[in-house]
Amino acid sequence: MKISFLIYSYFPYGGQQRDFLRIVKACLSRGHEIDVYTMKWQGELPEGLKLITVPVKAMRKTTLYRRFTDWVKQALSAQTPHPVFGFNKMPLLDLYFAADPCFAEKVDMQRGAYYKYTGRYRHFKKYENAIFGTNSKTHALILSPQQHTAFIRYYPDCAERLHNVPPGISRDRMVLARDIESRREFRREFAIAEDTKLLLQVGSGFRVKGVDRSLRALASLPEQLRRNTHFMLVGQDKPERFRALARKLKLGDQFTVLPGRDDIPRFLAGADLLLHPAYVESAGYVLLEATIAGLPVLTTANCGYSFHIEQAQSGEVCSDPFSQEELNTRLLAMLARIDSAPWSENGLAYGKRDELYALPEVAADIIEELFPQRSCE
Repeated sequence: MKISFLIYSYFPYGGQQRDFLRIVKACLSRGHEIDVYTMKWQGELPEGLKLITVPVKAMRKTTLYRRFTDWVKQALSAQTPHPVFGFNKMPLLDLYFAADPCFAEKVDMQRGAYYKYTGRYRHFKKYENAIFGTNSKTHALILSPQQHTAFIRYYPDCAERLHNVPPGISRDRMVLARDIESRREFRREFAIAEDTKLLLQVGSGFRVKGVDRSLRALASLPEQLRRNTHFMLVGQDKPERFRALARKLKLGDQFTVLPGRDDIPRFLAGADLLLHPAYVESAGYVLLEATIAGLPVLTTANCGYSFHIEQAQSGEVCSDPFSQEELNTRLLAMLARIDSAPWSENGLAYGKRDELYALPEVAADIIEELFPQRSCE
């Protein structure tokens, strides 16, 4: 059948984008005809995919998103009806991939009362209601127990339209053992001494990922340990404000920022601990990628995949609500035990579970089950 995929922007480094591409490829491999509507595409273009670049512009994001929706709606109206699968919240969708957390919950937990009077609130609430509201028929793929609970709490009528899906980690991220030689080569390349504790954070959108929390946790370490610890940040975003915070915390020489890149497994091999104290995170694939690579993880409970860290016993999870003091304390304790605790071995063992890699095929199965009559046209 024909399937139209909608995503505002594609680049190869975000978890949402990687899930999108894997599901697209799974559908292509089954012989489906795939159209992709997006405003921006960066990276590889799978063979057989028809890319439609939506030519809209605006100063404000909400205006841009509305124009995108209107343009795609008009384009789809001229076609034979077929499934429309979106990776951002918007009208038009038959199926939504819940890469983002529940907006209604986020507003209640993180915004002041005044926010509900803004145009930005009205836009995003309307777009979320188009998927999860009482009158909607849109189905949604849900990534974590936290998401499932939140959406049902705020949109109780959507329960029968929610479909829990497993992670979609790429199997090439699984390793059988920590590679000591890869670690040494990585550290030589980046001039990181063997006895230096290397903290790694990976993710695009530095503010939401809690980079400020990571820097403050590093600054809280006892002086001798702090001087022997380096923090490396890899991701797609503007780093200036975080470099300024590092200088303010007197961490300028211990903080490296690198743009998004494709060789993250090398960083997972070279680091001592993955630090990921995000403010909000629907999933957090890097938590699992670190775990199955044998890299211990320190994260926060509001990351969707933090429950995997607890199940695998591959690191520690800060409680919700977040406390900077708790993060500081846990970081110090983990660094003290990094060479003796079983976090690495536990993570490697957890990585042998087949369900960790099943998302693309499960998503393709759900599409075919939800729209069987269209599969036969």
